Amino acid sequence: MLVDLAKTDHCPEFNADVCIVGAGAAGISLARQLMQAGKRVLLLESGGLDFENETQSLYEGDNVGMPYYDLADARLRFFGGTTNIWGGRCVPLDPIDFQHRNWVPHSGWPISSKDLDRHYRAAHDQLQLGDYSYHDDLWREATQAPPALDPKLLQTRFWRFDTIKERFSAKRCVDLIQSDLVMLLIHANVTKLHAHNDGNHINQISLSSVAGHSHILRAKTYVLACGGLENPRLLLASRDVENAGIGNRFDQVGRYFMEHQHGRAGQVHTDNPYQTWSIFRKFQPKKAAPPLAPTLVASAAMQERYSILNTALTFKLQRDPKHGLLLNDRLYRSLKHQLPPERHARKIWQAYRSARGWIQTNIRPALERLRSRHNTRNLYLMVRAEQAPNPNSRVTLGDEKDALGTPKIKLDWQLSWQDKATVSALCEICDKEFRRLGIGHVEPADWLSERSNQWPVDPTVSKHPIGGYHHMGTTRMSADPRYGVVDDQCGVHNYDNLFIAGSSTFATGGWANPTLTLLALTHRLGEHLLHR
Repeated sequence: MLVDLAKTDHCPEFNADVCIVGAGAAGISLARQLMQAGKRVLLLESGGLDFENETQSLYEGDNVGMPYYDLADARLRFFGGTTNIWGGRCVPLDPIDFQHRNWVPHSGWPISSKDLDRHYRAAHDQLQLGDYSYHDDLWREATQAPPALDPKLLQTRFWRFDTIKERFSAKRCVDLIQSDLVMLLIHANVTKLHAHNDGNHINQISLSSVAGHSHILRAKTYVLACGGLENPRLLLASRDVENAGIGNRFDQVGRYFMEHQHGRAGQVHTDNPYQTWSIFRKFQPKKAAPPLAPTLVASAAMQERYSILNTALTFKLQRDPKHGLLLNDRLYRSLKHQLPPERHARKIWQAYRSARGWIQTNIRPALERLRSRHNTRNLYLMVRAEQAPNPNSRVTLGDEKDALGTPKIKLDWQLSWQDKATVSALCEICDKEFRRLGIGHVEPADWLSERSNQWPVDPTVSKHPIGGYHHMGTTRMSADPRYGVVDDQCGVHNYDNLFIAGSSTFATGGWANPTLTLLALTHRLGEHLLHR
């Protein structure tokens, strides 16, 4: 059942087992899992079924730390969320990402990779990603053999790509919208959670629409699935019982904000830049299956030896960055920034991506081979980095309020010395291995020798020059409430009916794109709620 609170001042009565706040990938997946088990679900979405500027503006906030994307543009606020425009990269976290690492302060989850294994498989199947494998055995699908890298130093992981466009859009969720077990409220902005006086139970929630309608809703259990910036915002803004905000007795809500920062590690000097680039580029498997893309990571032993983070390396073949962006990249960014991401603009964007993908597969290899022969292209080592957990990298509330009266956030994104030291160490490891194999050698980028923890913003690095738009860690999972916000079942510490779904629960972020992991955690949370 669909109810639009922008068009009515009446909110129907609905006796919900679970109220889910946020209809993105996590919220929709959880709602479907509970519905299929016969539970009654109240699913709340701040926006409508497509993009609207008025609702999107509720994301406005201030960046007060390292340079970051405009917060109003850093995620989407309508049904399906940011997955309406995502690139589909999927890969699980590595086992080491869940472990406590003596050389990484604040590392370690209260669960292991084995605890998530079958849930990863469920998420993998949900996204129709083919065989469940992400490791070296996938080289058998490639048309070229990889270099004989020493696995004690460097190992390969593979991204798989979800090829279904807008998988979580309304047109693909008709089963939810038409179900008698689900009431989907759109234009339903939760402004506050109301806790019981004893501070261990949520009694009700307040919500408003941009049209000015206000409502109080109740359910047996509540799940926040609003993302890594909005989940902490809502907890911090709910101060009726706990002065510092719900779940914030130990000042942990909003801390440990993490991203996957992007950067240029250095240049690979080699006689045949095309060959190395072509081996590690995205490719279509021999059999009908989603595309694959390899990446390099340091082995667990090397990470411990060098005291570094689990960061991924890719290769980019391009002209000297000092010449700036190519015409097609300027066109892409112009389309991206000038057209709001409503349905028609997304179709243009998708058509551009499809055309560009065809060119990358069918034309670019021959073109780049020719360019490399004429020395007009260089090979660069690129970084998709794990960020060290940092309690000073955080989300707080500012004094300014949005149109609904909720305080806007301030994002203070901060890196540490270990983030940059990791890239320097990876350059050293790659340099030694490339020299051994006769590939060439690595010249580290100049910024790595600077003493600051800052990373440069280089528009020629990728379409996402700062980071992956991956917001992680602000309601992190921990066994002890003094060091996090949710327990090992994603329940807010000391609350018996409040849970959080999504990447804000990540204790560490690894290098892997977060979607597959957040869906696995969501599947695990769904099972837990059903067992309750």
